[in-house]
Amino acid sequence: MKPRQKRLMYILVGVAGLAIAVGLVLFALKNNVSLYFTPTQVMNKEAPQGRSFRIGGLVEVGSVQRQADGLTVHFNITDMVKTMPVVYKGILPDLFKEGKGVVAQGKMEADGLMHAEEVLAKHDENYMPPEAADAIKRAQEASAATEAVDAIKPAAKTK
Repeated sequence: MKPRQKRLMYILVGVAGLAIAVGLVLFALKNNVSLYFTPTQVMNKEAPQGRSFRIGGLVEVGSVQRQADGLTVHFNITDMVKTMPVVYKGILPDLFKEGKGVVAQGKMEADGLMHAEEVLAKHDENYMPPEAADAIKRAQEASAATEAVDAIKPAAKTK
């Protein structure tokens, strides 16, 4: 083999090795990437089916129901527009409370419930994930717009 051919062979083997390494990294990350959605997006079927994802918002006041086994908890997460029922089996964080921010990671099942594998609560009074804060702000704006339109409709009917 000529030196030129050896050099080309080394380059091809190096590129092939790099391609295999990149492929293995991407394959490993595929199962570990968790996308974030709001209850409105989940109800609009924007969330992946059969894959784990995160849902965030506020724990709906009056929705927390603990089962007799002491570990299973049913609660609702809301973004002030739509509400998503969640079931979690495990020990909840100390900061988990009704009306406070929460992020749950899990899968949507055929029964319409999100079966959470992990529940995260915000770590202080002032923090909320930017995505959750934006989603709640958009939801409140949409709700205010809907209420304004509903208030105008009866006035338009009487004229």
